[in-house]
Amino acid sequence: MKKDDKKQQQYRINEQIRAAEVRIVGEGPDTVVVPTYRAIQMAEHKGVDLVEISPNAFPPVCRLIDYSKFQYQQKRKQKEMRQKQVKVDVKEIRFGPQTDDHDYNFKLKHAKGFLLEGDRVKAYVFFRGRSILFKEQGEVLLLRFAADLEEYGKVESMPSLEGKRMTMFISPKKSVAQRKQEEQQKAAASVERKAQQQKAPKEYTVPKVEGEDFDD
Repeated sequence: MKKDDKKQQQYRINEQIRAAEVRIVGEGPDTVVVPTYRAIQMAEHKGVDLVEISPNAFPPVCRLIDYSKFQYQQKRKQKEMRQKQVKVDVKEIRFGPQTDDHDYNFKLKHAKGFLLEGDRVKAYVFFRGRSILFKEQGEVLLLRFAADLEEYGKVESMPSLEGKRMTMFISPKKSVAQRKQEEQQKAAASVERKAQQQKAPKEYTVPKVEGEDFDD
């Protein structure tokens, strides 16, 4: 077997299974333990493979299934799990210690959009030169920012000063993240449904000619 094939094949099948006996599942409500050679014969009789799905069990757990079909099912499960995961990005919002209302409201609008998308917001005030004297103003600005975003997100930690930056993180509320996840799942289901509809064979109905009777 080639090196690439070993990397792609995650499960042992048929003669690759080393255990003397295996437990077969998926053949009805009960499981059965049989010698491995007998399990391989059962698989050959059904025209499928003996696939070892739990090698660390005693005895190892196997299924009688077409290996290519089994691989497809595993890849589909992994794809569905990835689709269910919500990717959270961190978006930065920068202020000066004396930011005017117009600039503040502009950045507040962007922060609301980021949180609605399920992203975290890193808001910080940058103190340039002697503006570090206005650090209290920077803290007040960040706290005001958090209060205005209360409906959309929650503060992970209070503003903290590191060097010339005072930083605060705001995370989206769970309801927002869940809504994004549901939208992703609906979109994935819609794509899958359309793909299945395209694959489904179209029914063809033979038109009945008027005046013909096919009954005996």
